[in-house]
Amino acid sequence: MPEKTVLVTGGAGFIGSHLCDRLSADGVRVICVDNLATGNLERIAHLVGRESFRFVRHDVEMPFDPGEPVSEIYNLACPASPAQYGRDPIRTFRTNVLGAMNVLELAAAQGARILQASTSEIYGDPDRSPQPETYFGNVNTMGPRACYDEGKRGAETLFYHYRHERGVDTRIARIFNTYGPRMARDDGRVVSNLIVQALTGARLTIYGSGEQTRSFCYIDDLVEGLVRLMAAPASCQGPVNLGNPAEFTVLDLAEMVLAKTGSASGLVFRPLPEDDPQQRRPDISRARHILDWTPTVGLGEGLDRSIAYFAELVHQGKTGE
Repeated sequence: MPEKTVLVTGGAGFIGSHLCDRLSADGVRVICVDNLATGNLERIAHLVGRESFRFVRHDVEMPFDPGEPVSEIYNLACPASPAQYGRDPIRTFRTNVLGAMNVLELAAAQGARILQASTSEIYGDPDRSPQPETYFGNVNTMGPRACYDEGKRGAETLFYHYRHERGVDTRIARIFNTYGPRMARDDGRVVSNLIVQALTGARLTIYGSGEQTRSFCYIDDLVEGLVRLMAAPASCQGPVNLGNPAEFTVLDLAEMVLAKTGSASGLVFRPLPEDDPQQRRPDISRARHILDWTPTVGLGEGLDRSIAYFAELVHQGKTGE
């Protein structure tokens, strides 16, 4: 049996399942915790049954006892797209804040190192670009996205105080737009939306003018960044941006998807959702310096892999959830 045991909350989610794969491949014993609200057992079915992998259905809003020592905890438990977290905003906020407190208590009790999956959403609709970790953000606390934005900000605050008041060895990753295989077909985020619409012959939905920008990070690059951040020296303090700094407009993305799928679909423009950020681009200087990390998969290559995945989902009539 592996000597190190790692707990991953939200481990049946899009990012969490890829992280479980990576940790298992690295010879680590993995405890995957998920309430399956947005997670899917199909994402981890190939791991279930292995002696070095254990799945536990549990909601992080409640304290959790793994029943065995753990040395590291990745906290990824939370709906991550506006379509998902907007369905029950109060629960989303509770998951972020109560969930963070519960896993931090577990880390304190076990002496485990713990990483919080935070988000670029804590920068809100930024008035500077690229966004460094020192930027405090431009967030509307009273808007429809606030349950997620402020929930993640609250979790970061808890991680700060547990580190300085309780001596917990914490890490914070601010994750920018991530995409790739295992996203749900109806995930609601722009990459999955446009690919599925192109593959099914529907018109591609563009919100606003389409001139708003995003920086898209392929899932393998993100997981590498998370693993490196967890392994960084204990002196590593403060949040670290993890994302691809290459910036594209939504129209750029739509044109790439149409070209790569060969779709004849047109575009349809809808009103921009409230508080939707106009620009999103990470400053990854800290990640380069501390982690020696930079993304390696360009958007073209990442889209090719993602389109192949979604094409199979569409062919099989599956949702990916």
